[in-house]
Amino acid sequence: GLRIMASTISAGTLTVTVSESISLNGSTMDATNSLTIGSINEISQRIVTVDVGALRTLFEFGTVIAPGKFIVANVKYIRITNKDDNAVAGINLASAASNCWVAINPMQTLMMSAQSGLEGVASAVVGSPALADLTKITGFNQLLPFDLDCYIALT
Repeated sequence: GLRIMASTISAGTLTVTVSESISLNGSTMDATNSLTIGSINEISQRIVTVDVGALRTLFEFGTVIAPGKFIVANVKYIRITNKDDNAVAGINLASAASNCWVAINPMQTLMMSAQSGLEGVASAVVGSPALADLTKITGFNQLLPFDLDCYIALT
């Protein structure tokens, strides 16, 4: 007969902390900001090499799980870190109807969090954006290959 198993994974709380520290003219201008996200029960982390001239899919999103695809409603946090010390990483954030490119400089990070859907790309005019759920995040560089540390947390 059919055997149904219960998960043995206990959800946890993800804590992300960003700290800045600098002294200007003897004055300390530090800041620490933390984000906590509860009920995380799925983590995926991998290093992706983006070859010269190649578009590499980092994450895909939809309503059902598939190879390399995550359920968009369950995504709560994404981090992409450019591990290269020389190449700028081009990152494309795409929705079904729109997309935008952002650059991640060497050894820098792009972070995104979502509490109700993974809205991130706007269509229409700048003054009245209509955010839409992301469908894909892609990396690209036409000059140098680079490595990206890709991390995603889901409920």
